[in-house]
Amino acid sequence: MTYRDMSVLTQDKLRLNLRVTEGGDGTPVLCIPGLTRNASDFEDFAPLAAATGRDVYAISLRGRGLSDYDANYLNYFPPTYVGDVLTALDQIGLQRAIFVGTSLGGIVTMLTAVEAADRIAGAVINDVGPEFAPEGIARIAGYVGARSASDSDGAMTLADAIAQIRAINEVAFPGKNDAFWETFAQRTFEQRPDGSWKLAYDPNIGRAIIEAGPAPDLWAPFAATRPFPMLILRGAISDLLTPPIIEKMRAARPGFDYAEVANVGHAPTLTEPDAWNAISAFLAKVD
Repeated sequence: MTYRDMSVLTQDKLRLNLRVTEGGDGTPVLCIPGLTRNASDFEDFAPLAAATGRDVYAISLRGRGLSDYDANYLNYFPPTYVGDVLTALDQIGLQRAIFVGTSLGGIVTMLTAVEAADRIAGAVINDVGPEFAPEGIARIAGYVGARSASDSDGAMTLADAIAQIRAINEVAFPGKNDAFWETFAQRTFEQRPDGSWKLAYDPNIGRAIIEAGPAPDLWAPFAATRPFPMLILRGAISDLLTPPIIEKMRAARPGFDYAEVANVGHAPTLTEPDAWNAISAFLAKVD
């Protein structure tokens, strides 16, 4: 099953890329990736979801992948992304969708629930909650903030890119083979015409994170998800979403579905058997 690219225009005239995998007339899925990630992260997941009889849209937020970079780095902020997502739904012509949000994408989903819960038919929140474990947020902020503009512009070989991405993420994906890491690198970096590789996101995203300061309180946005069904996925060895946080989430917003993905940290790819079995059952329930 193949995808096609489409684009939408934000209110401030940036062009955002979406990958569309067509599957039928069921409730469509909108996939929103993590902090420095892009639509390619859903390349393996989208055909699985589309095979259940629905179209799947995977968006690259501003500053990522094939989407335009923002000249004002202060716009790299979750409320901006909420506006972009709602604009994308309007331009695509979707009144409602099942949101599938990984990490930052899950935060954007929660914040969208505050603004427009009626646009969300259901939500899969992948390895993020309304509170972050300190060790996880420190690790993420460390590697994102350390990547400067010179890192992005510097020429790397594919082998360099693979080594870098493996060093950062092997703690979350133990025991993965070389093919996994090559694919991971190709979804994190982009190849230049001269054959060298560079990061596939604006390094100013890291600058925005540093200047934003402490993580926001997301408990109120989390509570705003009550009107629709929700599935929470957690990587069983995640350092960002911990069991104590899950228990607080159950107390604050009872009734969500929950699944753990064995031997995976932050964040599951969504194609692991534990993840996909839970998601496929959830999609059927929402329909």
